[in-house]
Amino acid sequence: MNEKTISSQRAFDGRLLKLDVLEVELDNGRRSWREVVRHPGAVAVWARMPDGRFVFVRQFRKAIESDLLEIVAGTRNTGEPPDTCALREVREETGYDVTTLKPLGFIHTAPGFCGERLELFFAELAAGGNLPSPDPDEALDVVRLNREEWEARVVRGDIHDAKTLAAWALVLARGL
Repeated sequence: MNEKTISSQRAFDGRLLKLDVLEVELDNGRRSWREVVRHPGAVAVWARMPDGRFVFVRQFRKAIESDLLEIVAGTRNTGEPPDTCALREVREETGYDVTTLKPLGFIHTAPGFCGERLELFFAELAAGGNLPSPDPDEALDVVRLNREEWEARVVRGDIHDAKTLAAWALVLARGL
């Protein structure tokens, strides 16, 4: 299966996202239109403290008009390697330093309309920690949960963030 791009027009060019409208030709010769959000890529980190608790952030997400409990995540800067971004984001959003960082793989967050590639990591955190220093346009709370507390929230259906659930599945599959 393939779609050949016939034409592409940039409909929006924002600070972070771009929107392209594509005319495509399908394998069967039919033509159609696709609206594709271009995203620079991001990372997300499943973080564990030395005492075994997991570290999450709770933040308001305007697109859904609600707050979410999520793993640490952030957009990569131009040319920034994913592991460097992961270390930076953990430090900024939680105040903790990372002692061990392991790649878990990657996911496409919404491939029906968005090209974002999200690199997932597992991090062991150093003891102690400082105050978080999120970006000026971020407001978040650091939340620490033991495994039982976390799993109870999953079972109750309280967790709605796809990257967090995907990372949890990979953590479990790898026995971390």
